[in-house]
Amino acid sequence: MMKRILPLLLVITFLVMLLPLTAAAADDVPTKGKVISGVSFRAQPAASGTLLRMLKKNEPVTVLEEINPYWYRIEDQNGQQGYVSASDKYIEILSNAEVIYGVNMRKSPGTSGEVVRMLTKGEELLVLEKANDSWYKVRDAAGVEGYASTNDKYIKLNTAVYKMKLAKGDLIEAFIAEGLKYMGTPYEFGSTRYDITTFDCSDFVLQAFWNVTATAIPSDSRGQAAYVQDLGGVEMDWKNLKRGDLMFFMSYAGSKASDYANVNRMTEEVTHVAIYLGNGQMLHTYSPESGGVRVDSVGKTWEYRYLYGGSFIR
Repeated sequence: MMKRILPLLLVITFLVMLLPLTAAAADDVPTKGKVISGVSFRAQPAASGTLLRMLKKNEPVTVLEEINPYWYRIEDQNGQQGYVSASDKYIEILSNAEVIYGVNMRKSPGTSGEVVRMLTKGEELLVLEKANDSWYKVRDAAGVEGYASTNDKYIKLNTAVYKMKLAKGDLIEAFIAEGLKYMGTPYEFGSTRYDITTFDCSDFVLQAFWNVTATAIPSDSRGQAAYVQDLGGVEMDWKNLKRGDLMFFMSYAGSKASDYANVNRMTEEVTHVAIYLGNGQMLHTYSPESGGVRVDSVGKTWEYRYLYGGSFIR
């Protein structure tokens, strides 16, 4: 019974921890953009998709969804929906927030910061970053940047498309919470990337990180391991890992420590990746029979297979 209850408790705990990050999110605030270079407007998210028309430079659009690193789903000023390239060569995001009550924009994130001006009700902003729990970094329609209160009585924010930059601690918690949203999602080796119906281990990590940052990381566990190595500071003892770190493993070679005695852990092929939750727990997916995305303890077999780990958050 406890094994069944634990994943549910973890989901609830982590989602509650994430509430301060998402309290200001509002689906009724559109993400607005403009075309900065003529681009094809297609009926399907593919270069072979039916061409609806060409969008012209400076044409306004509403960006409804970034479905993967390559395509936006948008609505044009005539209400027609379709798909365009997500490359910043073509579309610039202008706003993802709306002022709902007048508030000061300041030059620095604090009440002692010099006031740039008063942001007025109904004004559209691009929220660039959560500087800390109390202050957003914002950009107004004229391109002026400053800081405004995160209190949701002042600003409504939609982070569904444009992902504001988060402090590392907040980003780690958001990353874990996104992973926990997929508990029980079926396992499929070689699953289609950016399709959330099934995952393999690296696709699962890729999707959770994409949801938080809209940043594309390597799509296989070996590439993700190399990514972490490039950042430096890999940890050979899993007990020293920090919450949110990635754990990399080799293939199963037996149930005894001696089966892994002669392994060179830095050169052995990585075949599995998991997200470390802390307290000896990890979040991952590894086989159809295991029930898909799940939380497991780092038991002896996983401990024997562990190669190294570390953070891949720059």
